[in-house]
Amino acid sequence: MELQNDLILRAARGEKTERTPVWLMRQAGRILPEYRAIRNSLSGFKELVETPGLAAEVTIQPVDILGVDAAIIFSDILVIPEAMGLQYEMIEKKGPWFEKTINSATDIEQLKVAEADDLSYTIDAIKITKERLDGRVPVIGFSGAPWTILSYMIEGSGSKTFSRARRFLYTKPVLAHKLLDKITQSTINYLFGQIEAGANMLQVFDSWAGILTTEQYKEFALKGIREICEAIKAKHPELPITVFAKGAYFVRKELGQLNCNTIGLDWNMDIAESRELVGSNKTLQGNLDPCLLYSSEETIKAETERMLREFGPQRHIANLGHGVYPDTDPGKVKFFVDTVKEFRF
Repeated sequence: MELQNDLILRAARGEKTERTPVWLMRQAGRILPEYRAIRNSLSGFKELVETPGLAAEVTIQPVDILGVDAAIIFSDILVIPEAMGLQYEMIEKKGPWFEKTINSATDIEQLKVAEADDLSYTIDAIKITKERLDGRVPVIGFSGAPWTILSYMIEGSGSKTFSRARRFLYTKPVLAHKLLDKITQSTINYLFGQIEAGANMLQVFDSWAGILTTEQYKEFALKGIREICEAIKAKHPELPITVFAKGAYFVRKELGQLNCNTIGLDWNMDIAESRELVGSNKTLQGNLDPCLLYSSEETIKAETERMLREFGPQRHIANLGHGVYPDTDPGKVKFFVDTVKEFRF
């Protein structure tokens, strides 16, 4: 199916674009009343993730309402540990919670390497989304990075410090690598399934990259991301991959050496410095502070245009430096999107 709008794919590949493409992390849901209406009619978040037709519907809502240049499939990074045999719950206003956590070699041995078929609800949601979009914009598939997934499997929930997960790296490094290897292979299988279902590009989220030391990140986090990128590119060399490692300012040079197309920047990362570290052969994504969208339209316009000028006309995908916050005015979000779409160098 030929895409009517392939701006984001061209930008990722370093091809010339008429304007800067724009989308938002966590655009599928959260801020939109239309999303909340569907979400409130269900038993919980997981029911929405696991119901392909509804997941497709909320995936498409930001395209219709906000006018973004890509749809990112509505899912969750923690579907991977569940597919491996570690069940989780999503507790309202608290976040994810695992009744059982990983502590020993036996725990790791009992986990399976997940196949794409174990996550058929997300695969089916992508197929339905593709059919309903009918080529209007590309579909972004995604997964969590292995370190971020491991951190939840060890910790059992969200955390300010992830001290249990970090302790595991120090005290049981061999087991950590075994678990990371299983997560990595499961993730590769899952992403291949997403591509076969029609995903036009992929993003790997390393949400907790910034809590590791530089050496720990290189040893325990970068390896898995590299393996994912290499596996995907070996079979699908033209498919763009974005790596977003939040807080990993200390390994931007190493991220730039990955076999991917785009490096996502959070709002703490200086644009010019990041370009120098990452290199000129990668596209950069980001990196407006999500809190800026609480300000006036005048401020949003000025800061968005300043950001666009700093990134330059090519090799940039406009986005926030992290996910949009749930209490953000959808009108302000659309104003940001429109500002990017209307800007010309």
